Amino acid sequence: MATAEPVELELTLRPQHRCEAIDVADRIRAERGDVLSGCERVQYCSLHTTAGYLEQGLARRLEHRRDRMEPFLGAFHRLFPHAAGYRHDQMSERSELSPEQRAVEPRNADAHLAFIGSGLQSCVTYLHRPGEPVFFLELDGECDGRLRTRLTSVVGYCAEEVVARARFEVPVSDHPIDSVNLWDRRIGFGEAVSHLLEAHPVTLGRLDIALDGEEQAAAITVNEYETLLMRHDMAEVLRDPLRFVANQGRRMLADPRAVPAKSLGYARYDVVQVLNELVDALGLRESAVERLLTRVMALPASRILRLRRSVRLPVRSNGGHVPHVLRGRYQSPILIQWQRSQRRARAVQVTLSSFR
Repeated sequence: MATAEPVELELTLRPQHRCEAIDVADRIRAERGDVLSGCERVQYCSLHTTAGYLEQGLARRLEHRRDRMEPFLGAFHRLFPHAAGYRHDQMSERSELSPEQRAVEPRNADAHLAFIGSGLQSCVTYLHRPGEPVFFLELDGECDGRLRTRLTSVVGYCAEEVVARARFEVPVSDHPIDSVNLWDRRIGFGEAVSHLLEAHPVTLGRLDIALDGEEQAAAITVNEYETLLMRHDMAEVLRDPLRFVANQGRRMLADPRAVPAKSLGYARYDVVQVLNELVDALGLRESAVERLLTRVMALPASRILRLRRSVRLPVRSNGGHVPHVLRGRYQSPILIQWQRSQRRARAVQVTLSSFR
């Protein structure tokens, strides 16, 4: 018998290790019983940028087994090893943080990059299969001996209805490698989403953001969009610009063999803006730098990393108020490209669905 209304839950998770797979479905059964028994679908949402869920199809390929999921994620940890000299982790250069914040800020660039590269999602929808595990995959559950507390939102429902669709043009630079925070006020995307929610109020639902079918060499993810403070000696870059894209030790200078993986990872954050500004300032447009970057980005993006063309964001309204996108403090939808868009824009489709 189907439930009359969607069921909304919020769970507090306490990982015991830095990397851990936590069975959320088992936790729900243990704490809430068969509260989801009448639901046909369940939406699981992580409110964090270094912990999330796999799509149900991939989880099925991994047989919903912890001993297969953890090695799967381990491969991406090897691609982005911990404490490999990422600029994100150089706290002395994080001027946006106070001294107190620097003292506790985790050095977790590897976890952010592994989240994105492995195709982890902040929000997924599963067909409800009672007794089947659903794993919350934690990549950064411990920092300097301190265990984190995580939150995950769960909504069980029977059906969904599309109530609105819209198309939006996201401006991008004419650099082949670019990343755009869709919540940036200058873009106007967040304001357009707010207007959409105001015009089509839903109690519980989902917002899908997808690249238009014609868009190529681009992806969308949800993660932390952070300015990485990179200070380079311009003369050093001029002498060896091709190595500028690799990150080892305290400088962005390293073995060129590291370029594909690491440059792709950094393209997810606005460190790429610094590189673009440098290229412009030095008059290196259409130079060997950009041609090389275009080539090395294309291969990992299409064959190594599990980049996605769409993301899902949970929507809710509290007490009859205007609905809003439910998100964690540092979560932003980010559009990434690794080849130039001739229009200097990327088209995205937005779909708003209501649960019942």
